[in-house]
Amino acid sequence: MEEKLISKKKPFYPISSELASFLKAYDRWIDTPIFYDDLLRFSGSVAVYDKKDEDTLWVRVYYTDSERREIDYNLKKIYTLLHSDGNVSGIPFLNVDAIDYCTFGNSKPFRIKIRNILNDNFTYYYLKKTDASRIYGLEFEHMLSPYNLNFLVNDNTLIEEHIAGIPGDVFIKEFLSKCNDSEKSQIAKEYVKFNERCMIRLLGDMRSYNYVVVPTHDFDQVIYKIRPIDFDQQSFEGRFSVYRPQFFKENFELMEVVKTKLNQNSINQYKIEERSTVARRIITSGDRLERLVEIMQEETLTRPENLKRLRNEIYKFTNEKSFAESKSIGDIMKASFNFVRFHYEKVDMYNLFQ
Repeated sequence: MEEKLISKKKPFYPISSELASFLKAYDRWIDTPIFYDDLLRFSGSVAVYDKKDEDTLWVRVYYTDSERREIDYNLKKIYTLLHSDGNVSGIPFLNVDAIDYCTFGNSKPFRIKIRNILNDNFTYYYLKKTDASRIYGLEFEHMLSPYNLNFLVNDNTLIEEHIAGIPGDVFIKEFLSKCNDSEKSQIAKEYVKFNERCMIRLLGDMRSYNYVVVPTHDFDQVIYKIRPIDFDQQSFEGRFSVYRPQFFKENFELMEVVKTKLNQNSINQYKIEERSTVARRIITSGDRLERLVEIMQEETLTRPENLKRLRNEIYKFTNEKSFAESKSIGDIMKASFNFVRFHYEKVDMYNLFQ
C-alpha cells in the first residue's frame, strides 16, 4: 500500500527569473567556481561501507591527477563561500578528504568532506543539481521551522550545508529501543510536531532515511529533535498522505511509540502547539515569505493530475474553499498558510487538522 504513495520519478524544475531575483536579494545566489556536472567526470569509484561493513549506497569517486588539483581547490573555495566570506587565505589549511557520490534517490548528490589540517576538525557539504522544488522546500524550512538553513544556488548547482544528526532509520533500528520511558514520550511529542509541520508546509516523502534525529543533553535529560534532510518532494505529489510522515511504513515504530506514550488529548495539544508556532513564524516572516509564495503561484512545480488530486484531497480534509479553487501549487501553499494563520488569529484550533 505505502509504495503507491510516491509516484514516478520527479522531474527537475528550472529556476525562474523571478525566483533567481528572490535568491539574489537574500544572498542565496552564487557564481560557483565548479558545477555539479564537473564532478560527474570521475574516472573511478569504490563502494563506501559503514562500520558494520554494510553498503551505504554511496561510492567514493576519484579523478585524474590533473583534474583533482583543480577540483580540490574549487571545492575548498566553495567551503569558504558557504561558511565564510569566500576569503582564500584559509584554503592552505583545508583538505578535501573525500568526494562521495550517492547512487540512491532522485537528487544523486555529491558529499564533500572538508578537514581543517590544523586541528583535524571536519565537516561535510553537498553538491546537487539545481531543482526549483528543492529551493522552495529549503526556504520554507528556513522560515517556518525552528532551524536556519545555509545553502547557495545558481542555475546549475545547489550547495547545501550538512545537517548533523542520527539518520532516522538508524535511530529507529539501533537507538529507539534503548530509550527510557521518559525519552520515548519526548520523542513521541517531537514526532507529532514534526508530522504536523511537514503537513502544513507540504514537505513530502519523510521516510525514516530522509530525516535525522538530533539528541541534545540538557541537565539530567536528553532532548530529541527531528529535522528533515531531503527537500526534493516539496509539494509535488498528488496524494495528501505523502505529506504526513505517519503513513510511511518506515516510520511504523515511531508511530507505535506515539500510540503507546500519548493519549489523544496530548496528541491534539501538541498539534495545536505546533500549528500556533508555525502561524507565528508565518506572521513574523513578513514580506520574505509573502514574496516567495507569490513567485511560487506563477510556477509549474507538479503535473496537472497531481495538482488536481492534491487540491481536492486537502479540500475534503479541511472543507476550505480556497484549496478547491487553487490553480497552482503556489495557490495551495498560500491557502495552507492562510488557513493556519486565520485559525491561529481568529478561532479555537482544537478540532482542526485532526
